[in-house]
Amino acid sequence: MRFLNKFSFTLALTLAAIMATAQEVPDAIKAALKRADDAVAKIVAIPNAQRNFENTIGAIDEISVRLDNDTSMILFMQYVSTDAAEREASRNAEQTVSEYLIELSKREDLYKAVKAYADTKPNLSGEQKRLLDFTMRDYRRSGMMLSPENRAKLIELEKEISRLGIDFQQNIADDETKVPMLKSELAGVPDAILARQKQAFGVYMVGMDGPTFGALTDYCENEQSRQKAWLAYKRRGGMKNVRILERLLKLRAEASKLLGYASTVDFEVEVRMAKDAKTVAKFYEDLRPIVRKKAELDMKEFTDAKRRHTGDATAKLYPWDYSFYKTLLKKEKYAIDGEKVAEYFSMDQVVKGLFTITESLYGITYNDITAQAKALGFPIWHEDVKLYEVKDKATGRLLGRMYTDLYPRENKYNHAACWGLRPRKTFADGTSQVPLAALVCNFTKPTADKPSLLPHDEAETFFHEFGHGLHHILSNTRYGRFSGTSVARDFVEAPSQMMENWVWNPQVLSLFAKHYKTGETLPMSLLESMKRARSLGSGIETEHQFYYGMVDQAFHTAKDGSIDTVKTVTDLFSEVELYDKIPETWFHASFGHMVGYHGAYYGYQWSLVYASDMFQRFEELGVLSPEAGKYYRDKILARGGTMDEMDMLKDYLGREPNLGAFLKLLGMEGTSGG
Repeated sequence: MRFLNKFSFTLALTLAAIMATAQEVPDAIKAALKRADDAVAKIVAIPNAQRNFENTIGAIDEISVRLDNDTSMILFMQYVSTDAAEREASRNAEQTVSEYLIELSKREDLYKAVKAYADTKPNLSGEQKRLLDFTMRDYRRSGMMLSPENRAKLIELEKEISRLGIDFQQNIADDETKVPMLKSELAGVPDAILARQKQAFGVYMVGMDGPTFGALTDYCENEQSRQKAWLAYKRRGGMKNVRILERLLKLRAEASKLLGYASTVDFEVEVRMAKDAKTVAKFYEDLRPIVRKKAELDMKEFTDAKRRHTGDATAKLYPWDYSFYKTLLKKEKYAIDGEKVAEYFSMDQVVKGLFTITESLYGITYNDITAQAKALGFPIWHEDVKLYEVKDKATGRLLGRMYTDLYPRENKYNHAACWGLRPRKTFADGTSQVPLAALVCNFTKPTADKPSLLPHDEAETFFHEFGHGLHHILSNTRYGRFSGTSVARDFVEAPSQMMENWVWNPQVLSLFAKHYKTGETLPMSLLESMKRARSLGSGIETEHQFYYGMVDQAFHTAKDGSIDTVKTVTDLFSEVELYDKIPETWFHASFGHMVGYHGAYYGYQWSLVYASDMFQRFEELGVLSPEAGKYYRDKILARGGTMDEMDMLKDYLGREPNLGAFLKLLGMEGTSGG
């Protein structure tokens, strides 16, 4: 559940309006890079005395946007295309573009042009001042202050880092781990899930896609089967990805050291809210003792549930047991049957609900333009894909477009994420470009006799990703660099996490949570039980997020990047969480966040603190209040990355942020939270 942009220099690989075939990709990429080179040459050729903001700094932003227009749909295809040749061509194209951007970020002539303008000490404000400041900061971080020899060394390091990152992600995408099991080993797993698995001679080849793995760990009665699936899931990517990652860690550390940073984390986090590794460490140090108290209560509750269920008074809780006993406790303690709840969340109704809610909150409208997409120049890469226009209700002005690609298939990106495929941009000639986003998810597929029925947590995930999409589309910025989700990485999850709250509100759910057969609205008594159960296991789950973040920190603060990653993930597991060590697992081999979010995974918990705090205004004014929605749209969404995130937060809140709402979310009201 994340927002994916790829940044190098001041250029963001986030756009596209074309899609090329696998054969056309090389020529399309070459032509795009030639156009970018020509545009750079024009900037360099301007006499210094004639330089101004728009013909130098603004022009670089324009190069970024136009390059993205030419390339990013091609680069996006590696995650969603059904054609193996096209996916391979896309990965190769990404390598070409990435290496071009690395070289561009260190071009002496372009840097001198920018510095010549910066040295005039122009009197700028707002977006322009921030864009110049960021451009000069990025040049420093790209090594322009290094000697030519060290800069050349950095270029080679960054190119190898880019190549290895692409290989790492490709190995995850290509992983086809399946676990052979008899039907007797899968007792409790829903028939709809089993029907999707390949089988021969009574043996099911159980896939490790999100819906399948989730259903197996939620419902399978056989502990050995849950264990086999969990171990297989935690070994995806294989030792080849462990080796790639360990090489990446050394290269990142070497590059960071060359630039004068103590660690990769210090380099990565400098441009985020946390600023440095010490602040991240303090964040965990402060929160862990608070959350541990809840985790210990959870562990006792879940262990007791297992002992009652198995009749073994000495049974221990293992990580492959957690989801199963959470499902069981929901039934026993709160009378919640997850499969029955899903019957109230058909995909069509959830989409309608999302549209109705956000139309009311933000004063917008949606229009399905899938049938017209190709004529408008927007590709449709699979029959599941839809494309929507988003317009301002009051003016009719087009605000942006959003793709949805919601169901699993072979070789598709296997989690949930939102891609920014085009930012908002006003060009020098006065023309404007509206944003384009793509929501790529892996929700439960419809069957011949049932629509897609979302477990409540899948509905929550959809709202989360939709939050990213709206953050991208509803920005009102001038420069592509600051459009929408172009905010500090440890803030980007806050608007999407805040959006999850709407699937817990009775007023909201009465609009769309209706039984797919009878049309009956989700019973409020059931919702109240779900809300009481919301903090069930919250301590264990939060510690698990701490674990991911602390593994990331350990990897990227290791001296010279030298670390035994398998030993580290094993040791930290029992140190950060309440489970025993589980040897011979390497979850990090399929942990896609190790490329892109590396050194910064802490941002999920960091931003959740702010997301919880921001939602309080909606609780006070009403979750469907247009007044609250307009205020949030204007103060957060529209601003994109045009101002410091903490200043933006304080302006929205009217005070300093605090932990109170976050602790309430965990079921820890009354705990000191500032």
